[in-house]
Formats: sequence, C-alpha cells, structure tokens
Amino acid sequence: MSRPAAVLCSMVLIAGLCVPTAAQAGRIEPKVKASVTRSLDWLVREQRRQGYWEANQTQYRVAMTALAGNALLCEGSTTLRGKYAKNIRLAVDYLLELAEPQGVSNPSGLIGYKNDYHYMYGHGFSMLFLSQVFGEEEDPERREQLRRVLTRAVNFCGQAQTTAGGWGYVSAKDGGDFDEGSTCITQVQGLRACRNAGIPVPKELIDRAVDYIKKCTTPEGGVQYSIKGGGARPPITAAAVACLFNSGGYDDEFAKKLLAYCRQNLSAGGDDGRTFGHWHYSHYYYAQVMYRVGGDEWKNYSKAISANILRKQSADGSWRDSQIGSVYTTAINATILQLENGFLPIYQR
Repeated sequence: MSRPAAVLCSMVLIAGLCVPTAAQAGRIEPKVKASVTRSLDWLVREQRRQGYWEANQTQYRVAMTALAGNALLCEGSTTLRGKYAKNIRLAVDYLLELAEPQGVSNPSGLIGYKNDYHYMYGHGFSMLFLSQVFGEEEDPERREQLRRVLTRAVNFCGQAQTTAGGWGYVSAKDGGDFDEGSTCITQVQGLRACRNAGIPVPKELIDRAVDYIKKCTTPEGGVQYSIKGGGARPPITAAAVACLFNSGGYDDEFAKKLLAYCRQNLSAGGDDGRTFGHWHYSHYYYAQVMYRVGGDEWKNYSKAISANILRKQSADGSWRDSQIGSVYTTAINATILQLENGFLPIYQR
C-alpha cells in the first residue's frame, strides 16, 4: 500500500515494519514545512540529469546522491508517487547502475567508484537510502534488483571490514587495514537499515563493529577518532548512539554512557566549537537520537535546532557551506527538520 493511498489507515505494514501514514504526519510547524519545501526544491534544481548530486569540486557524488535522495524520501514521496518521485527514481537509477554496471556479469558489490578515496562513505549512505526505497518498491522486477544490489552491498561491507572490526575510507584491502570511527558508523547504520528491510546481514558483522566502537570509547563516554586514539569526538559519539538506538538499545548502559557525553558536549542552539567543525554531521545523528528520546527533551531540542537552522537558510532555499558543499548541508538540514514526519523506518521511534 502506498503512502498517499493510506491516508485513511492508521498504520501501513511495509517490510515487516509499521510505518506512519500521511494521516499521522504533518506535525511540522508551517514555517518549518515552508523552509523544508524551499530546501527540497533547491535540491531538485541541483540534481544532474544523470540523477546524481555532488559536493564541491565535483566530489562525493555517491554520498551526496544518497543523502539528498533520503531527504526527498522524508517528505513522503516514493519512486512512484509524490512531488519528488521522478527525482528519487533518477537517484535510484544512478546508484543501481553504479552497483550493476552494464556488461559486468559479477559486480563487486560496491555502490560507488573505486577511484573515490572515500568510497566507503558513499557505500554506507547508499545502503541506507536504497534499503528505505526497497521497503516500498511495488514493481517486482525493480524490487528484485534492489534486493540483489543490497545483498551484494552487505557482502562487500563484510569483505571491507578491518581486522579490528571497523571500516576506513576505503576497504581494508585497499586501505592497508586502516579504520576510523565515522566511516565505521556509516556502515553500521547502513547495515542495520538493510537488516530492517529484510536483507540478510550476518550478526557478527555488526557485533564486531559495536565492539570496535566500545574499544574507541574513553572512560568519560566519548568515542575517539579511531581505535588508536585521536581524542574523544562529539560528532562520532552522537553517530554511535544513533546506531545503537537503531537496534532498540535505548536502555543499554553503554548507549546511556555515550548519550550522557553528548548531552554535555553538543548544543542545538549554536555552532559548538567542540564538534571539530562537523556541526551538521553531529546533529544529523544527534537529532535522530533526541527524536527517539522524545518527551520534553526532544521538544526543547527540536525547537532550538529548528530556529538555528531556519535562521541560516539562504534566500534560494539552500544552506551554504564552503567546505563540503551546499548539497551536503541542505540535505542534512532538510532531513533533521523532517524527522517528525516519521516516514522512514530507520528514523522512527
């Protein structure tokens, strides 16, 4: 059952998950909704005719495509229905073609380009995006292709994992067994999203990754850059909590410890200098955590971060960024502002 057709129903069962319908969404304040519409319309104008988005200097096409596509999904559109259906479909086409190039009979499973020196980021975000699409795909042939691509992607992830249990910017083989926290967490959330959608994911893959994160954690509850050290970092810590919450670990003592660290070191109302310049990355994940915490804490956080984000929006609907690029910040901000919609299983309570 599609979202638009489900307005009269209280819940829709998709891929074994109860998903809120349009009747349950719409809790976003009018001024926030208007901001989101302007931002998504800007993203649509920035999409290339081949279906991708890109960062500054034409970088990170795969990661930007997945992040922007996810932001459009959060609005309620699918590949077949809704205002942004065409754009989502183009993004999916682009990523599927990368995963299953024409003329290649045995693809590696990587969703991306081997000459991208950060290809594991794109791979992880693409698993997340395509798994959300897979859950609602109605065309049998297309659904089978998504299942095939995501299954190979999970296998590639397993082969790319380092001996320590983490992931680096590239696979363990290509990167000399180097790993670090932020890429690791991107893979974990992508894997969890695949598993939630019904794609087989070996339990030991995620278990080893969680163990890696624990080994990166300081006594104070902050997650370090890597298992070799590098100092506790609020952005990676927030991402780690989001991944733990994805699996329902709300009452896990380890998750509580990390969450306490985040509460002390992250602020929704300003540009916290303790985020190592990664404010958007921090709050992309921390907003997911706060949404799941709910109650007054979420209400206060949501009010503060929405005001902060809306205050900085450009006239054209984007949020400017000179480092990674405006597609990155706009896709992340639009996702944060739409969490209340509750359309995507990976972001739900």
